[in-house]
Amino acid sequence: MDDDQRRVMYSIDEAFTHVGFGKYQGLVLVYAGLGLFAEAMEMMILSFIGPAVKSEWDLSSTQQTLLTSVVFAGLLLGSFFWGFVSDHYGRRKGFLGIAMVASLTGLLSAFSPNYLSLVILRGLVGFGLGSGPVFLSWFLEFAPASSRGLWMVIISIFWTLGTISEAALAWIVMPRLNWRWLLALSSVPSFAVLLFHGLSPESPRYLYMKGRSTDAHHVLEKIAIRNQRNLPSGILVSDKIARIDEEFVNADHIPLLFSTTNKTTEVKSGFSSFSMLLSSRLIRTTFLLWVLFFGNSFLYYGIILLTSELSSGKTKCGSALLLLGDSQDTSLYINVFVTSLAELPGLLFSAVIVDRVGRKVSMTIMSILTFIFLLPLVIIEPVTLTTGLLFGARMFANGTYAVASIYAPEVYPTSIRATGSGISSAVGRIGGMVCPLVAVGLVSDCHQGAAIILLEVVIILSVVCILLFPFETKGQELSDTLVSDSK
Repeated sequence: MDDDQRRVMYSIDEAFTHVGFGKYQGLVLVYAGLGLFAEAMEMMILSFIGPAVKSEWDLSSTQQTLLTSVVFAGLLLGSFFWGFVSDHYGRRKGFLGIAMVASLTGLLSAFSPNYLSLVILRGLVGFGLGSGPVFLSWFLEFAPASSRGLWMVIISIFWTLGTISEAALAWIVMPRLNWRWLLALSSVPSFAVLLFHGLSPESPRYLYMKGRSTDAHHVLEKIAIRNQRNLPSGILVSDKIARIDEEFVNADHIPLLFSTTNKTTEVKSGFSSFSMLLSSRLIRTTFLLWVLFFGNSFLYYGIILLTSELSSGKTKCGSALLLLGDSQDTSLYINVFVTSLAELPGLLFSAVIVDRVGRKVSMTIMSILTFIFLLPLVIIEPVTLTTGLLFGARMFANGTYAVASIYAPEVYPTSIRATGSGISSAVGRIGGMVCPLVAVGLVSDCHQGAAIILLEVVIILSVVCILLFPFETKGQELSDTLVSDSK
């Protein structure tokens, strides 16, 4: 292949390098961010409606806990299902299903006549909330490689804004109205996702992967016009064709999971997405991601719950413990509101370093800082110091989670990107389910030191996984399909 032939071809990554990140991606950012915002609000509502429902319907503690558990169970199924739909039938079809399920069941749950109907509807809401990996994968496919990490951290801010907004909404609604109003109003962002679905474009990378190169080129043209930039001259081709001659391949810019030796792009018919995740080329990365997401979720929710348990002047077992129980005092809303603000500086720190030092180093640094902030809590500390240390720990734990949520969709090829990151997210949800039973249980039983040591062990395990990842995705072009050795 000579230079003239190569100059008339360009890949999707090269197209995005030319058009840059402009107004078009800004609109994509807002829509994907709205999806994350809606998910965060529906998740945070669990902190507020449980005690109110328990009091109104005279529920047992087990019944109250089931309201939370059923949402996480729905998330487990939804994260995999919507990832599968997105990878096989299109990102936009995934959005449509997600928005319809989450919005309708979220609103209907406000009119639940009894406990059983509320449990069923909140479980369906959870199923519709397994949307984060789909929105992140979609947005990722519109970002230029050079600034992808920065913009993926920025979109994570929408999640934090959702948690803050839900706390503020509960602060206003719960003392004046009731939990039904909070459920109804919290479903509004999901309806907004449904309302604006018609404006969302399909991912050009997904279109090309499905053989719809003309449609992919049409989307790229619209992006170039909106951004007032020009596409490269020539025809759009796959990353593999654009780099088929090894002589012209820059080793520093080889797409992830792409091989310059004698390889063939292969997606076997009937070869399930899950089996592909466990193929010889991906099994190590997949397993490490599952452990990392489990650990990050366990740690993140552990810090949130421990903030409520340890940051009050009330005492139990001779220590500064707070068991919120059924408290409907406004301090509950203020506590969630203020501690949620800790996530913003963590995301800012992540945005500064993620494209400079890379994903693996960023996660390692922030994990170590989380470890340092938690370590003094092995012994009982004054309330003010405890709150400050947990604030810092949440800041960097959330930053680590944000970068992990960038790394997962980056490392998987387009053909299984949403499925792979969705299953990783689902495994993380298991960590969120297990955490209250273990870590907070230890604190409630006056074993604060043991609870903190457990979280520290989880951090160490997560760092080991980070260091064992075979890929660094900083600045790397995305791969569209999995490659395998040809015989």
